[in-house]
Amino acid sequence: MVDENNSLKGTNSLVERVKGILLKPKDEWSVIDGETTSIADIYKSYILPLAAIGPVATFIHSLAFGHGAFGITYRPSFFSALSTAIISYLATLVIVFLLALLIDFLAPKFDATPNRDKAFKLAAYSATAGWVAAIFNLVPGLGMLSILGLYSIYLLYTGLPVLMKAPEDKNVVYTIVIVVSAAVAGFILSAIMAPLMFLFSSGPSAISDDGAMSGTVSVPGIGSVDLGKLEEAGKKMEAASERAQNGAATPPTAPDKLLELLPASLPGGLTRSGFETNGASVAGIGGSSAEATYGTGEDQITLQVTDLGAAAGLATLGGALNIESQKQTGTVEERTGKVDGRLTTERYDSSNKRGRYSTVFADRFNVEAKGKVESIDVLKSAVAAVDLDEMESLAE
Repeated sequence: MVDENNSLKGTNSLVERVKGILLKPKDEWSVIDGETTSIADIYKSYILPLAAIGPVATFIHSLAFGHGAFGITYRPSFFSALSTAIISYLATLVIVFLLALLIDFLAPKFDATPNRDKAFKLAAYSATAGWVAAIFNLVPGLGMLSILGLYSIYLLYTGLPVLMKAPEDKNVVYTIVIVVSAAVAGFILSAIMAPLMFLFSSGPSAISDDGAMSGTVSVPGIGSVDLGKLEEAGKKMEAASERAQNGAATPPTAPDKLLELLPASLPGGLTRSGFETNGASVAGIGGSSAEATYGTGEDQITLQVTDLGAAAGLATLGGALNIESQKQTGTVEERTGKVDGRLTTERYDSSNKRGRYSTVFADRFNVEAKGKVESIDVLKSAVAAVDLDEMESLAE
């Protein structure tokens, strides 16, 4: 994996490092801790190629398929798509370094050991899951698989005790502060201190007697984080990745099978007028989707089912975030929260009567309905028209 100077070199080393950090993060962090790789070498051999996955995938998707919402598709010009990709790429390179500075700066506050080089390693390698998951942006209908990138939170959590020597009883809060601060910093730098001060003053008793994560952390403006579910989701990702490595991964449902879950017609008399199916996988972990349209012209609803496949159960990452939010801007109303224990999002614009409603079933399937309708209840009925019993059996 490394040469005599402990530097990553070559494609094989890159692939081995990616596999190591995703499949067995705790073991890989110990290896990384003993390396003397410079920041410049990590940039050249690891960050530059992996950070390009997302911008390149989005660039290709933009030109090939465009961006669509509520029946309207926008396809940017070549120059516009390229400029966006380049800016996104450069921003990622800068963010990694800023994240390293944040990790190093916060270390003493959590009785960890400051070390700029190791903080940079942590920032770079913990981002692996997010970069790799961005490949799914290439395929229409599989964008939801970017949820796999949340595994990076677990990678960060497992790496802090090894590289920064974070005490076990401070590691959870240290992790959450980094994640929240990094997210907030992406919008308003001056707002970083709010979640930091909140978490400093109200950190949970998050480590139980047996060393497991437990309890919740309240994050201003976001919601609460169920730490037990966060750890559970991380372990599921490790298990799913290992099964994929051993060739025993559960394949995603065949797209044609997903299509069978979609009804021939929807309540209100709209009949199916077209459909599209897609499937893709990376390193044995993939997904599939089926989409059908009902009605014609403006009176049209699109219904889509997406299967996370080998990553079944990773929607518990979403479940770990007990998000409850409601927002109204003019004629647009948006809600996110739990409905019957399922993470659900909805958006409706009463001025043009266009909306979107989606929910996650069995921690594996995302079902979404969107279109021009009289109320959001029409879209809820469309989702309910999917063969949910059969979907539950597919998840077993």
